[in-house]
Amino acid sequence: MDRSAPRVELTPTAAELVRRLRALHGPLMFHQSGGCCDGSAPMCYPAGEFRTGGSDVLLASLEVAGVAEPVGFWMSKAQFEVWSHTRLIVDVVEGRGSGFSLEAPEGVRFLVRSRLVAP
Repeated sequence: MDRSAPRVELTPTAAELVRRLRALHGPLMFHQSGGCCDGSAPMCYPAGEFRTGGSDVLLASLEVAGVAEPVGFWMSKAQFEVWSHTRLIVDVVEGRGSGFSLEAPEGVRFLVRSRLVAP
């Protein structure tokens, strides 16, 4: 992977939503499991609310302008093995997901777009 490019990045729309959610809920984290339904979408939780462990990989600590602390982006190891040669771009689309992600009451959901990168 091109080491100069970030593994995970936020679109400007996603960064703005993170700022709003941070103001409402405090420090945040993302987790992407790769499971069924909305499991393939990144879920946003208050930091530490989703329990991570040995079956998860911390892909990035996202620095977001206007947010005091980095936002961790975690992914299950199994999902990471499939996506290891991609750059993940977190975006926002209209419509509610079916998970427990913090943005659901906003009428939007986070979505990951990916771009292949050279190993």
